[in-house]
Amino acid sequence: MLSLSCASACSSFFSAKALCFSSSLYLFPRSPRFPRVVRAFCSSACTGDSVSDQSQQPHVVQRSNYAGVCLEETVEVGSEKSRLDSWISSRIDGVSRARVQSTIRSGLVSVNGRIIDKVSHVVRVGDKVNCTIMELQPLRADPEDIPLDIVYEDAHVLVVNKPADMVVHPAPGNASGTLVNGILHHCSLPTVGFSDSKIFCETADSSDDDFGSYSSAQSSKEEMSATEYGASVRPGIVHRLDKGTSGLLVVAKDEHSHAHLSAQFKLHTIHRVYLSLTSGVPSPLSGRIEIPVGRDSNNRIRMAAIPGAIKSKQARHAASRYRVIEVLAGAGSALVEWSLETGRTHQIRAHAKYLGIPLLGDEVYGGTKSMALSLLRPRTPSSLHGHLLQVVSKLQRPCLHAFALGFEHPHTGENMQFSCLPPADFADVLSLLRGIGTQKPALQK
Repeated sequence: MLSLSCASACSSFFSAKALCFSSSLYLFPRSPRFPRVVRAFCSSACTGDSVSDQSQQPHVVQRSNYAGVCLEETVEVGSEKSRLDSWISSRIDGVSRARVQSTIRSGLVSVNGRIIDKVSHVVRVGDKVNCTIMELQPLRADPEDIPLDIVYEDAHVLVVNKPADMVVHPAPGNASGTLVNGILHHCSLPTVGFSDSKIFCETADSSDDDFGSYSSAQSSKEEMSATEYGASVRPGIVHRLDKGTSGLLVVAKDEHSHAHLSAQFKLHTIHRVYLSLTSGVPSPLSGRIEIPVGRDSNNRIRMAAIPGAIKSKQARHAASRYRVIEVLAGAGSALVEWSLETGRTHQIRAHAKYLGIPLLGDEVYGGTKSMALSLLRPRTPSSLHGHLLQVVSKLQRPCLHAFALGFEHPHTGENMQFSCLPPADFADVLSLLRGIGTQKPALQK
C-alpha cells in the first residue's frame, strides 16, 4: 500500500513533467484491451465487408485509442432490460460510460437498424446493436502556468492538493485560471480553441460524484449549456471539489484510468475524508445521516436535504458519516470529520445545514459571518473580541477541506492512500477557536 502525507511528501516528489504526455489529458500510454467485444475494429481500417456471427470468432482488440471502435452484437438472454449505455459499456472493456453516452447522443448507435439517441433506452433479447465509439472532443481550454501542488504523479494518475477558490474546470464565468488550465500546462498539452459546434458531455454521469451541476445555473436551459461547456474541457477529471473547498483530487491521465476510477466512485469504494469547522456542535457527536439531496426548490444555486425523497426525481440517495474531533470555543463550533458514502453535489454542506450546524463561512447554506459572531462572541473573552471579528470577517469560503483520499490504482491495483493538512486560512480559524476553548469529546462506545 502506498500512503503519502502531503506535508511530508509534496516536496520530496518530483515535479514529474517528464511523466506527462502530449495530445490530451486522455493520453492512452497503453493499449487497452476489449475482452468482451464480439466484433471490434478500427473505423480507419474498415473495408466495408460485413461481419456475420457465423464467420467471425470473438477476439480481443489491442488499441491505443477507443475512437472508431465498432461493436456489432445481438443482445443475449440475461442482458435484457439493461440500459443501452450500460449494456454497451459492459461489452467494451475500459471505455468510460460517459464516452458511450456521448456516442449515443451523437447518433452513432443503432438498435435493429434504427438510430437511438437516448442513453436510457432499454435493450431486449434479440436486439441487434451497432455502435461506433465517437472521437474524443478536443480540449477547449488554454494551458496556463498556474502553480500546482502535486502530491503524487505517475504515468496514469495525478493527485493534486487543490487550493480554495480554484475552480476545477472551465465553465461559464470561469474560462481560465482553473485546475484543468494548470494541468494542460503542467503536462505540456497544446492550446485548443473554442468551437461553436455542439459539445457532447464526456464526463457527466460517469460516477456518482458531484460534478453534475453548476451553481451559476438559473434554468434548465442554462444548466444544459453549462454542462455541455464544462464537459468539453474536463476529460480526466473523475470528480470535482467545489470552488471554495480545498484538498485532494485525483485526475486520470488515460481513458482506462478514467473508467476504472469512475467505476470505483460508482461502487463507493473510494475512500474520502473531509474536515470542516461548523457553526455549533452536532448532537449526537457522531452518527450517520442518510437523507436524499436534491435541488432546493426555493434557491436554484443551492442543494437541500429532502427527507423521504429517495428515488424521486427531485433528490438522490445521499449518505454521510460524521464524527466530532474537537468541541471548540465553548461549543460555539466544532472540528468535524466527514466520510462520504455517496458524493452528491454539496452533500456535506446540505447535510450539515440539515443537522443545524452549517459550515463556518458557508454563506449559501446559513453559515454566515453574523451567525458565527452570534455563537462565538458570548463565549469569547472580551479581550479577544477584536481578533474574533477580524478573523471571522476574513471568512471567504466554507471551512471544508478534503483531507484524505484513497483508491485502487487503475493499472497496478495498489492501494493508494493520501492525506493533506488544511491550508492556512482554515488553520487560522481553527487556531483562534482553540484559543477560546477546546475539548476532546469522550470516546463513544
